[in-house]
Amino acid sequence: MANAHVSPVVTGFGDRSALSLATLVSRLIAWNDARRTRIILSRLSAHELNDIGLTRGDIDLIR
Repeated sequence: MANAHVSPVVTGFGDRSALSLATLVSRLIAWNDARRTRIILSRLSAHELNDIGLTRGDIDLIR
Protein backbone atom coordinates (compact mmCIF):
# COMPACT_ATOMS: atom_id res chain seq x y z
CA MET A 1 0.00 0.00 0.00
CA ALA A 2 1.37 3.40 -0.98
CA ASN A 3 1.85 6.15 1.54
CA ALA A 4 -0.85 8.76 1.14
CA HIS A 5 0.14 12.36 1.62
CA VAL A 6 -2.17 14.02 4.11
CA SER A 7 -2.17 17.78 4.38
CA PRO A 8 -2.12 19.13 7.90
CA VAL A 9 -5.48 20.39 9.04
CA VAL A 10 -5.53 23.96 10.20
CA THR A 11 -8.04 24.16 12.99
CA GLY A 12 -9.41 27.31 14.46
CA PHE A 13 -8.32 29.54 11.60
CA GLY A 14 -11.89 30.31 10.65
CA ASP A 15 -12.73 30.98 14.28
CA ARG A 16 -9.88 33.47 14.60
CA SER A 17 -10.88 35.19 11.37
CA ALA A 18 -14.47 35.47 12.50
CA LEU A 19 -13.36 36.73 15.89
CA SER A 20 -11.08 39.29 14.29
CA LEU A 21 -13.84 40.44 11.96
CA ALA A 22 -16.32 40.61 14.84
CA THR A 23 -13.81 42.61 16.88
CA LEU A 24 -13.17 44.96 13.98
CA VAL A 25 -16.88 45.50 13.39
CA SER A 26 -17.48 46.04 17.10
CA ARG A 27 -14.69 48.61 17.32
CA LEU A 28 -15.93 50.37 14.20
CA ILE A 29 -19.44 50.62 15.64
CA ALA A 30 -18.11 51.93 18.97
CA TRP A 31 -15.92 54.49 17.18
CA ASN A 32 -18.86 55.71 15.09
CA ASP A 33 -21.15 55.93 18.14
CA ALA A 34 -18.55 58.02 19.99
CA ARG A 35 -18.02 60.21 16.92
CA ARG A 36 -21.75 60.86 16.57
CA THR A 37 -22.05 61.60 20.30
CA ARG A 38 -19.21 64.14 20.10
CA ILE A 39 -20.88 65.83 17.11
CA ILE A 40 -24.23 66.09 18.89
CA LEU A 41 -22.68 67.34 22.13
CA SER A 42 -20.57 69.93 20.31
CA ARG A 43 -23.80 71.48 18.98
CA LEU A 44 -25.11 72.11 22.51
CA SER A 45 -24.65 75.45 24.25
CA ALA A 46 -22.48 75.77 27.36
CA HIS A 47 -25.67 76.10 29.42
CA GLU A 48 -27.11 72.88 27.94
CA LEU A 49 -23.85 71.04 28.56
CA ASN A 50 -23.84 72.30 32.14
CA ASP A 51 -27.39 70.97 32.59
CA ILE A 52 -26.16 67.47 31.83
CA GLY A 53 -22.98 67.88 33.86
CA LEU A 54 -20.48 68.33 31.05
CA THR A 55 -18.10 71.00 29.83
CA ARG A 56 -16.68 71.58 26.35
CA GLY A 57 -13.46 69.88 27.45
CA ASP A 58 -15.35 66.72 28.35
CA ILE A 59 -16.51 66.24 24.76
CA ASP A 60 -12.97 65.48 23.57
CA LEU A 61 -12.61 62.78 26.21
CA ILE A 62 -15.44 60.69 24.79
CA ARG A 63 -13.97 57.60 23.14
